[in-house]
Amino acid sequence: MNSTASQNKALAWMPALPQILKLAAVIIMDAFVGWFIIRLGALGYYPLAAGFFIVTIFVNAILLRKEAYPIRWMVVGLVLMALFTIYPIFFTVWVSFTNFGESHLITKQQAIDQILNEKYLPPAGKAYSWTAFITTQGDYALWLLDVDGNGYLAKPEELVTQPTPGEAGIGELDEKGVPKTIEGYKRLNPFQAATDRTLTQILFGEAGKTIQVRSPTEAAELLPLYVYDAEQDAMINQETGDVYKNLRGTFTLSSGEELRPGFISSIKLNNFRDFFISPALRGPMVQLVSWNFTFAFLSLLLNFFFGLATAILFNDPTFPFKKIIRSLLIIPYTVPALITILIWRGMLNPELGVISRTMENLFGWSPPWFTDQLWAKTAILLVNLWLSYPYFMLISSGALQSIPQDIYEAALMDGASPWQQFKRITLPLLLVAVGPLLIASFTFNFNNFNLIYLFNAGGPPIPGTPTPAGYTDILISYVYNLAFSGSRGVNYGFAAAITIIIFFIVGTMTLFQYRYTRMWEEVSENV
Repeated sequence: MNSTASQNKALAWMPALPQILKLAAVIIMDAFVGWFIIRLGALGYYPLAAGFFIVTIFVNAILLRKEAYPIRWMVVGLVLMALFTIYPIFFTVWVSFTNFGESHLITKQQAIDQILNEKYLPPAGKAYSWTAFITTQGDYALWLLDVDGNGYLAKPEELVTQPTPGEAGIGELDEKGVPKTIEGYKRLNPFQAATDRTLTQILFGEAGKTIQVRSPTEAAELLPLYVYDAEQDAMINQETGDVYKNLRGTFTLSSGEELRPGFISSIKLNNFRDFFISPALRGPMVQLVSWNFTFAFLSLLLNFFFGLATAILFNDPTFPFKKIIRSLLIIPYTVPALITILIWRGMLNPELGVISRTMENLFGWSPPWFTDQLWAKTAILLVNLWLSYPYFMLISSGALQSIPQDIYEAALMDGASPWQQFKRITLPLLLVAVGPLLIASFTFNFNNFNLIYLFNAGGPPIPGTPTPAGYTDILISYVYNLAFSGSRGVNYGFAAAITIIIFFIVGTMTLFQYRYTRMWEEVSENV
């Protein structure tokens, strides 16, 4: 009986075991993520910490609530989507309202701490010659000699003392007045000390009046150069009395002099305002936006009609060798665009390119593909045509074959010419089938960064622009220049603002095109 009762008790625990293991796993996960979130907050990465916190709450709800069981198998995919898709979107929006960029990459407290570490030698401060000692654990000490030959022992965060030989482990002094040995320490030779970069970063002595190595031969009593005044939200220079007030995340003097580093600060709508009204950006921005729309529209127009013309040509059943020729024409679409763009760049090279040299031999002249804005734009459109026409040839071929031949026969009976058949029958029916793809192609070309960057990096450059901009730059390549190669330093906040503006431009155009072409209505009628 006792054995049976024990077995029954053991069996009674079995159904609860998976729940206990699951709860333990959730607790361990929450503990680890909680520690990670605290670390992110301590480092000032508040948006990322908030993102992990929200995702953790979501995961807990899925794992612990029975109502959410149907989607628990999707939890890994949902977490990855949240962290690598949704979070970057919200982070970009947040960055667009800040001054995030070069020298503004850290929090305000981190910037204050770095600025407060700067020291200066006050008039009453003493200078010393120094000799360095180090323990096996890597702890440093300095033996200091003033101008009168008095010796002092200085250690980090300890009171500077003036021991005599035999005290505090101080050994016999050499002819220069430096101890030959210090108990627990090894003396560094002058070369070792001069090449040890760690020494110059250490503050010896007590806080408020420290001694720091300034050169291979001199250490000095230093005081903090700046003091932070929270009431004024300003840094005060102790040596000159100058007041550097906080101006958009940078402590700035009235004359315009700035302290580095700056810090991340909200600047509200200033990035968006600069995009629309800044005199410095208005000139290149108008050119960039105009060319961006022109490039996307001309690329779509040329690529589609060339692909359509090719498809119509090979749609004729009597055309000889059409399968072989059509297969050859698809080759540009199968080669990676990266390789194709670089090959075209090489072929159009004015010195070694086969196209340029051939034109030079035949006509005594070849276009300046990379130095003249008009020819550079022509080259961009030409390369994009080569990359894209096979795609439109393929989709147009499929759409043409779906058009009933009875319609053409009826039109022929009514006396319609080939052009009238194309205008009244082929093109309208074709646009119904490929219209959404045309809209997608326009959107793609509006943000076709790879072509612009790989072919000529947006060149030739527009003279006199505050940030690098070229005549063939589009908005997305200009954003890249702002974020990574700006002459005034990278500006992630402004780049994020332009990215959001591009999103709304493309989204608005896409919605307008769908509504204008009534693609959604056509789809719904066929469902």
